[in-house]
Amino acid sequence: MSHFDESIEVKGARVHNLKNIDITIPREKLVVITGLSGSGKSSLAFDTIYAEGQRRYIETFSAYARQFLGSLERPDVDKIDGLSPVIAIEQKTTSKSPRSTVGTITEIYDFLRLLFARAADAYSYETGEKMVSYSDEQIKDLILESYNGKRINILSPVIRSRKGHYRELFEQIAKQGFVKVRTDGEIVDLEKGMKLDRYKTHDIEIVIDRLKIDNSQDNEKRLMESINTAMYHGDDVLMVIDQDTNEPRYFSRNLMCPSSGISYPNPEPNNFSFNSPKGACPNCNGIGELYVVNDKKLVPDETLSIKNGALAPHGPEKKSWIFKQFHTIAQRFDFTLNDPWKDIPEEAKQMILHGGKDKFTVESKLLGVARDYNIDFEGVANFIENQYKSDSTSLVRWAKEYMDKVECNVCEGSRLRKESLYFKVDEKNIADLVKMDVVDLAEWLKDLENRLSETQRKISEEIIKEIKARTQFLLDVGLTYLTLNRSSKSLSGGEAQRIRLATQIGSQLVGVLYILDEPSIGLHQRDNEKLINSLVSLRDVGNSVLVVEHDKDMIERADHVIDIGPFAGKHGGEIISEGTPKELLSFNTLTAEYLNGKKEIEVPKERRKGNGNKIVLKGCTGNNLKNVDVEFPLGKMIGVTGVSGSGKSTLINETLYPILNAHFFNGVKKPMPYKSIKGLEHIDKVIDINQSPIGRTPRSNPATYTKTFDEIRKLFAQIPEAMIRGYKPGRFSFNVAGGRCETCQGGGLRVIEMNFLPDVYVECETCQGKRFNRETLEIRYKGKSISDVLDMTIEEAVDFFEHIPKIHRKLKTIKDVGLGYVTLGQQSTTLSGGEAQRIKLATELSKRDTGNTFYILDEPTTGLHFEDIRVLMKVLNKLVDKGNTVLIIEHNLDVIKTVDYIIDIGYEGGKGGGNVVAKGTPEQIIKHKNSYTAKFLKKELK
Repeated sequence: MSHFDESIEVKGARVHNLKNIDITIPREKLVVITGLSGSGKSSLAFDTIYAEGQRRYIETFSAYARQFLGSLERPDVDKIDGLSPVIAIEQKTTSKSPRSTVGTITEIYDFLRLLFARAADAYSYETGEKMVSYSDEQIKDLILESYNGKRINILSPVIRSRKGHYRELFEQIAKQGFVKVRTDGEIVDLEKGMKLDRYKTHDIEIVIDRLKIDNSQDNEKRLMESINTAMYHGDDVLMVIDQDTNEPRYFSRNLMCPSSGISYPNPEPNNFSFNSPKGACPNCNGIGELYVVNDKKLVPDETLSIKNGALAPHGPEKKSWIFKQFHTIAQRFDFTLNDPWKDIPEEAKQMILHGGKDKFTVESKLLGVARDYNIDFEGVANFIENQYKSDSTSLVRWAKEYMDKVECNVCEGSRLRKESLYFKVDEKNIADLVKMDVVDLAEWLKDLENRLSETQRKISEEIIKEIKARTQFLLDVGLTYLTLNRSSKSLSGGEAQRIRLATQIGSQLVGVLYILDEPSIGLHQRDNEKLINSLVSLRDVGNSVLVVEHDKDMIERADHVIDIGPFAGKHGGEIISEGTPKELLSFNTLTAEYLNGKKEIEVPKERRKGNGNKIVLKGCTGNNLKNVDVEFPLGKMIGVTGVSGSGKSTLINETLYPILNAHFFNGVKKPMPYKSIKGLEHIDKVIDINQSPIGRTPRSNPATYTKTFDEIRKLFAQIPEAMIRGYKPGRFSFNVAGGRCETCQGGGLRVIEMNFLPDVYVECETCQGKRFNRETLEIRYKGKSISDVLDMTIEEAVDFFEHIPKIHRKLKTIKDVGLGYVTLGQQSTTLSGGEAQRIKLATELSKRDTGNTFYILDEPTTGLHFEDIRVLMKVLNKLVDKGNTVLIIEHNLDVIKTVDYIIDIGYEGGKGGGNVVAKGTPEQIIKHKNSYTAKFLKKELK
């Protein structure tokens, strides 16, 4: 084995804050990279090693292909040797499309579709009978056997239960040489100009042949020809009628119901796909949900009159065509637009909301003349539906305000056509299977082969093996509670990442380098073990696994640990220790001190008593919540815990937060179902701090997000030199023409498109990357230009602006949450999830708090090192000490052990969850026998 076969060598890595580091990473091992948030872990793992792996892969394509792929720039590194193909499993990978589900991402659904297309039994949706299909030869034998010695008619069904006069059809049939048809059960001769009642529904069959069945050779031959002709005209279906009894019987080359004659196309995997027109429910196009106008939203207040704006979409009366129509309808139904909506006749309400036509005459008593009126009104609801279908995003958004999202009434949320739901394997259709959680699905698959027929077993053996394997991988990474029809946009970052991990384990690749970004996020300690075992099994089959992680258990199970630091930002970017977890402990680093117990996050001496008030939320039934009642004591730090999928997010993010947000800020998101909430008068606002990015463009940065930049621009505009020149604050914005450099439009970089080579970003030659023009840069505060200020780290800026309270306070809070190393102008797109969340937190903290605020944080420890968590908890504790309430959804025991009150939800995830298992102080919680959180918390509190 050469040296390269054993390790990956990185020489001279300088991406972001990495200080020209060299590192040797052993291959086919589980390697953990750890260190403070912002120390350079992701820069090494993703922006150097993964980026180089990607770039090499794309380099293998032809120049022609590369121009379509877009390009990847070479990371700033001297060389990387021994790199195998790289697969990154990050948290940001789920598709937000409503068509993407757990089943489609894991490919289990693709195998289920194949199983149903090849091995399912079809049943009739009319009669429930098993469908049959025959070859022409079988049909001939069946007719000879069933009708021996009888006189029969052979017919081709051409029209089934449809309205119309069918004159053209009869002419066409006559041209083809046929003389008789059967209409609505009666055989008649075809005549010139023949037609039916166009407003009634009809059945029409062509009479192909009339013959007496016997076993002669000629008879068989004639019968075979008639069958062929009948199949041709009847679209693979024919009908035989016994002339004595007049009883019809159907035969088909396709799947067909023997009694009613309905037929299904022969099944293909596409017939079971809600993303294909062949399988999707035609009513909701395979989404499973529809937007429907809600009359209550059209008329929110029935005591108002139409004149005063009872109809919300149209507002108070104005001179317009629509209000003329309302006047006409009022004349017809004898009311005025000043009458309250509740007093208007029901018929008039229906016409206004849902449209209608009417004629009426009004006689003028003064002039003695009668005048005719015509009403042809579309209806407000129909108008909104039409706007919803328009191409304009703003109109669609406007229309949605008056609509509710409801389950499709045709497919009942199954997303599939009616026919597809009548194919069954072991008495279950495909929609039944995707509603099961993974545990139940695995149970159903267990001895499925024994419940199938011999032929089905042969066909489906391989397919079932694949489905079982993939289901097992989902169980292995702790996702037992997910169902296959769960939309991928409803998954948390950690869940999405573990699904991708399961999919990768399923693909059984060998010799690959996997890079994972904190896979333990959102995982309860109980499931952590499963996750680590999955990573170990990836390693054991011959892959290298590189994990960016802070989790204690993960670090202890690694083969090799790389610690980056010593601090964050420009004070980081160096390798401060590497080796086995044991060797790591002997170093004098922050990570080692937390692992060997020299440093720890303190458990408070006593828990806060709170202010005696509480919010009481009753009867929550969203997703898997089982009619839960919860009390949130105010003035405390509350931890919401429980295994993944137990219902924490449903309770807090989907029920509690939307209720509070709607109450204080008129938020529009609809909460999940609940019965009542009390105690809102004890708080005056709610603040939700999640991990979504603070900006999606390189023009957004911490200074703009926290609005500090507005204050800095005002300050620069007040400098005497700026006032003499007449500069306003806008002059100092790099997003507005005037003060910015126009060559790069304030970006500081120019993009040079290289067709099929990577786009090259070069520093703008006019402003040298300073973003502003020369005149703007001449204005200086304490010797620094606006561009110099953007290049300062938060730490430097705190001292620089200490005499300007408004700016100083905001920057100080960013420094307090541990982000002193970030520069004011750092692009938002380069911030990690943990950094983005702490910038939001800092922004909220810098606002004057009232002491009655309710803060909600969802896993704030994501991406945080033990030391960062200590700093964060210090800040959050300050908030609670001022009387505010802080609620944290969390799995991290360092946080859980320091809170005042825990609400533990479980016991399991999915349908086994949704109950409040335990509530109280951490000391009370650990007495609970059944709580999984209690088991792990006990060890921490000892």
